[in-house]
Amino acid sequence: MLMPVKAYVPEKIFLAQPRGFCAGVTRAIDIVDRALEKFGAPVYVFHEIVHNQFVVNELRGKGAIFVDSLDDIPAKSLTIFSAHGVSQEVRRIADFKSLRVIDATCPLVTKVHTQAQRYAKKGYALVMIGHPGHEEVEGTIGSVDIPVHLVSEVGDVATLTVGMHEPIAYVTQTTLSMDDTHDIIDALMQRYPHIEGPHVDDICYATQNRQTAVRTLARQVDMVLVVGARNSSNSNRLREVAATQNIPAYLVQDETELQPSWLLGVSKIGITSGASTPEVLVKRVVDALSQNTSQQQQVIALPGVQEDVVFRLPLELT
Repeated sequence: MLMPVKAYVPEKIFLAQPRGFCAGVTRAIDIVDRALEKFGAPVYVFHEIVHNQFVVNELRGKGAIFVDSLDDIPAKSLTIFSAHGVSQEVRRIADFKSLRVIDATCPLVTKVHTQAQRYAKKGYALVMIGHPGHEEVEGTIGSVDIPVHLVSEVGDVATLTVGMHEPIAYVTQTTLSMDDTHDIIDALMQRYPHIEGPHVDDICYATQNRQTAVRTLARQVDMVLVVGARNSSNSNRLREVAATQNIPAYLVQDETELQPSWLLGVSKIGITSGASTPEVLVKRVVDALSQNTSQQQQVIALPGVQEDVVFRLPLELT
């Protein structure tokens, strides 16, 4: 926990814009809330609805039950698929168990599934750019009935076994580093000049906006704090992007993880938060940095993109 020592209190705190919830996360949380209000508890949720334990615990307190296997859900139960999407096999099992499914998959993830399915139907070899084991990656790979080549870094491109003249396409995880994804796409295009796939700017508006904002933020401060869960891909990428500006950058889940040693000699701190992080956690971090001081301290909200994207709720909840 942050020590109550005046010398450790920064003079200025800068807040990135945009930060925090994106439209896909807002929609997913609203789906669980409205399902509980309309149908009552319990409501089963396959995987964490979004990657933030604070959010998950709040919904659990209202009656949501989070599971990592459909085997743990009684037949015919109301079940919500998380924002990260699921495979066709998961959907088949849900149908077999007669689960009443409400799909909270982010529409931008659904868009990636649709792209993958279109390329598969055309007979293309398919490359997925993403992190192994992530729910979104597993769901996307499982959305098609063909083998998918997973590429996580530039060096993986050289190991692909796809023939030089085979039709080939790629899709991407929505929460990757834009810079890293650009480099991987460049490597794919160098090896397979005929490859098809979305432009890097077409991946996810929220990912792009938050990474651009944290890069701008990092140029104005001595240190960056990213508020987000450790299992949140987009939060981890924000920390990495901030660190490319040659300043310290740390990922904290909340104010209890602040370390006094980070603040020595730091007068300007930048704060942002992952797309699944509620603003209340950012406020708690700011308050922790502001307590136990009588000095004048500024909290400055930087200008940035004002997001107005809203995704519709499923018909059964409207």
